[in-house]
Amino acid sequence: SSSSSSSSSSSSQVPFGNAWWFRYALGWAMPPKIALLKLLTPPSLVKVYEKKFVFQDMLVPVKTLTKSLDAFDQEFNIYPLWLCPYRQYKAPGGRKTFVSPGEQVPGGGYEMYVDIGAYGMPPKDVFDAKRAVRRIEEFVRENRGFQMLYADTYMTESEFKAMFDHTLYEKMRDKYNAHGAFPTVFQKVRKR
Repeated sequence: SSSSSSSSSSSSQVPFGNAWWFRYALGWAMPPKIALLKLLTPPSLVKVYEKKFVFQDMLVPVKTLTKSLDAFDQEFNIYPLWLCPYRQYKAPGGRKTFVSPGEQVPGGGYEMYVDIGAYGMPPKDVFDAKRAVRRIEEFVRENRGFQMLYADTYMTESEFKAMFDHTLYEKMRDKYNAHGAFPTVFQKVRKR
């Protein structure tokens, strides 16, 4: 069977990879953490990634999927795209959360979104990643969507606050005297 052949091929490549002594001594390094890889990436390669590569995930309301796919195609032209349905529930008691649904499914208390992910290098001779991402961010804001916060974010702080509801977040920062003690979410995720 194919599973036994792939299993035997991986064990022949690293025959001691599952041995207790290997996992005890070097298990912390396998697989490498993304933060470690980012730390070890040479600055020159980081600049190439920032200018030529796209790593984006955006949540868009399902009713805007067709025009969202058109926008991703126009800006990035990267395939395949990641498409994953997502159900955003209304918070209990009508509270607003950082990501709150807009138009809810009747009787459901939620709104359906689709996560569109684009990862890679667009097949364009001239490509400005920052400019293309800024246009997608604007499109997503205009269509009540949300950017995943691990993606490259080029929004201004006011644009970021327009995309994400900061009401409860700011209330908690005030309550626990976090201003000045901790950076804001925007300060943590923005691209400099």
